[in-house]
Amino acid sequence: MKFRTLTVAVALAAAGTAFAAEPPAAPSATPIKHTTLKACNKQADSKKLTGAARSQFVKDCQASKT
Repeated sequence: MKFRTLTVAVALAAAGTAFAAEPPAAPSATPIKHTTLKACNKQADSKKLTGAARSQFVKDCQASKT
């Protein structure tokens, strides 16, 4: 019985160190940073946009089209 317990403990320890030895996966691409609503509204204010033009500008700004 002690032999089985020892064998299982050794196997688990070996599996744990093998699993921990794997390097973490590198990110595949640089994440896209989207402009915040606050920043887009600030830009719209500086351009003195109003109404539909402002709405479209903010929408495009948040989608990083401008």
